[in-house]
Amino acid sequence: MKSCTATTTATSNPFLSFFVRAWNSGSCDYSLDTSRFLRDYAVWEINAFLWISLITITCLLTNKLFQLFKLWTQARKIPGPPCPSFYGHFNTVSKQSLTELLSDSHGDYGSVVKLWLGPTQLLVSIKEPELIKEMLLKAKDKLPLTGKAFRLAFGRSTLFASSFDKVEKRRESLASELNGRLIERANVIPTKAVDCIMEKLHHIMGKGSIDCKMVSQHMAFTLLGAMLFGDTFLAWSKATIYEELLMRIAKDACFWASYSVTPFWERGFWRYQRICTKLKCLTQDLVQQCSKNYKLYHGMDPVSHNETANAGMEATVGSKSYSGIFLQDFFSLEELNCHLKAREEPCGNIMGMMFHGCLTTAGLISNMLVRLVTHPEIQHKIYSEIIMAQKGSGEIDQPNVEKMPLLLATVYESARLMPAGPLLQRCSLKHDLRLKSGVIIPAGAILVVPVQLVQMDDSSWGNDAAKFNPYRFLSTTEKTSGSLNKDISVAGPVELLDQGQSSFVLNDPNKNPAFLPFGSGTRACVCQKFVIQGIARLFASLLERYEVRLQPGSKTNSKPMTNDTIFQNFPSPEIAFAIRNN
Repeated sequence: MKSCTATTTATSNPFLSFFVRAWNSGSCDYSLDTSRFLRDYAVWEINAFLWISLITITCLLTNKLFQLFKLWTQARKIPGPPCPSFYGHFNTVSKQSLTELLSDSHGDYGSVVKLWLGPTQLLVSIKEPELIKEMLLKAKDKLPLTGKAFRLAFGRSTLFASSFDKVEKRRESLASELNGRLIERANVIPTKAVDCIMEKLHHIMGKGSIDCKMVSQHMAFTLLGAMLFGDTFLAWSKATIYEELLMRIAKDACFWASYSVTPFWERGFWRYQRICTKLKCLTQDLVQQCSKNYKLYHGMDPVSHNETANAGMEATVGSKSYSGIFLQDFFSLEELNCHLKAREEPCGNIMGMMFHGCLTTAGLISNMLVRLVTHPEIQHKIYSEIIMAQKGSGEIDQPNVEKMPLLLATVYESARLMPAGPLLQRCSLKHDLRLKSGVIIPAGAILVVPVQLVQMDDSSWGNDAAKFNPYRFLSTTEKTSGSLNKDISVAGPVELLDQGQSSFVLNDPNKNPAFLPFGSGTRACVCQKFVIQGIARLFASLLERYEVRLQPGSKTNSKPMTNDTIFQNFPSPEIAFAIRNN
């Protein structure tokens, strides 16, 4: 009875059955059973693996399909034009400017509209200023394409990643560093940057007129480099090469980042990578030069150091050595790149700041130059304001732009009329976005703000929204009527009166939710005050000595044209700088 039970148990288990038969049979039968068992066992293992793979893939595809149906269901509640095809509005966007399409859609469907860029890619545009403000506070992430462009060019970075969680601490540190040091040293500006810029421009003007776009690019690059790295940057022999490489990268960055798979098979991609590598080497060289100069500057005996510094200041006005916003304390620059993970690129944050800062600053400087040459009366009033402010302060070497409200208003108005790009882009990667209006935007959708439409909307800026009028950011306080403020935001040209009779007061542009050249909310530009103050001081020093004129025969087109990436003036006017007869 026991033997029968043991035999039955062994037969039910393939492993035990195999060993029982092998024990009771001869060697030939044992070899045959072994090969048969191994074959059956291999078939069983393969079938199990295939079944597990099939179930796993089915679950993944089912989840994807569920998410797709959820996206379609939620998107149905958002108004927008019907899809002309299975691929959504992609073909329409390729034939028509996206800004124009959004303008028409907002006119027909309201302040929140949707567009399908494909069967799985939803774009939601918001035009209402209050809803924009709410969205920019809640949508903390940027599009993965943005982070990919910076990563391909400069390596991994804690400052330009798409996810807000990865950049939050670094942004806070950078904002504190920029705004804190800028406020502490409100009158410190590398005036030598103007001399450096004009030295190159005079050399170019000797050969003929100069292009406004080229001038703006060089001014932005020199200004940003001088403010970050100080005199070391201005004396750096490789600055011209650095500028050329940076602009070449700016030209191709978005193109290579648009590939869903990194195009290792393209020769052009490897040429692009070699350019990026050269830029990294030059950045490391610049940082090393700054480090050496810092150690030499602070390694001197304190007494002799102070005596030498004082003697230099007494000898010449404005010859004071300037070590930059970051490099007045070199550890600030190290802080910018400290705590980097092993896989992150050294100096990646620095290159990213130079890249992004040069592009946006150059656009603002270019537009401001165009406005000044096409509105010479404004330029004349700004010059009078500069002279008046200097007489009141008694400081010749450093312009106090806080006393130049019209100059600051001109900077703001130039930024309003031509932002860095036509669309302000955000997304929420993990969570659905619920607005107070009741609209629910699915996670992963592209959220855009048509900045040009918002900043030229009559309901937010008045009937002259499309016109250049820096006085919209000013109000006047007349001393004869106490503290009465008169808003002149929509007024025509106003004559600058003597300070004893009337003075301008600069209104805070950020109080208007429709003012978005620097973004808003959690991912707003942390360098806004840094850039505004820097550009204002640059133009204060520039216009004090030079008059900017339109080259005879050159034409300007004040209406911005877009390619849905960046605004430009076409054609770029040719300008000239005439020395003032002070």
